[in-house]
Amino acid sequence: IVTVNCARLLKADHHATNGVVHVIDKVIATTTNSIQQIIETEESLETLRAAVAASDLNSLLESEGQYTLLAPTNEAFEKIPRETLNRILGDPEALRDLLNHHILKSAMCAEAIIAGLTMETLEGTTLDVGCSGEELTLNGKPIIANKDVLATNGVVHFVNELLIPDSAKTLFELAQESEVSKSMDLFRQAGLSSHLT
Repeated sequence: IVTVNCARLLKADHHATNGVVHVIDKVIATTTNSIQQIIETEESLETLRAAVAASDLNSLLESEGQYTLLAPTNEAFEKIPRETLNRILGDPEALRDLLNHHILKSAMCAEAIIAGLTMETLEGTTLDVGCSGEELTLNGKPIIANKDVLATNGVVHFVNELLIPDSAKTLFELAQESEVSKSMDLFRQAGLSSHLT
């Protein structure tokens, strides 16, 4: 699927005597802001703005290039436990891994993202794309709240849930999501939980 500034290309290569015409499905608006400028001006990305500043990713998101930012909204940050959020925000390495897990190496408009696709993030991890009805899903969840916000250096999709990579989780958080949850109970009973967090 070919897109032009996130407008879908419907019919290509209509040759005329003085050129060629490609038919697209929407009007292309002027794009003037970088991804960083979108983050700075969008009220629903206030927490993300602070996180990006703390991890020194500003320069990347305003540099030339073609990136896709899956931008977690304030609502997305509010959904995770305060203790977990404070831990990640206070750990520069975990915070950078978290944010890089939300950035793709190329610009991907929603129209061009196909279910069954695996997308590589800047962190080197992958996100699985699927669909639920007419909605796209990321790692099985329909979390894209607003799509195809164009920037001069890529595209932004707002997501209403954080995608936390394993590298930003504690041993305890990882174990809770796996098949060793009963072992975690034994560690807790033995008073060893603190070693895993």
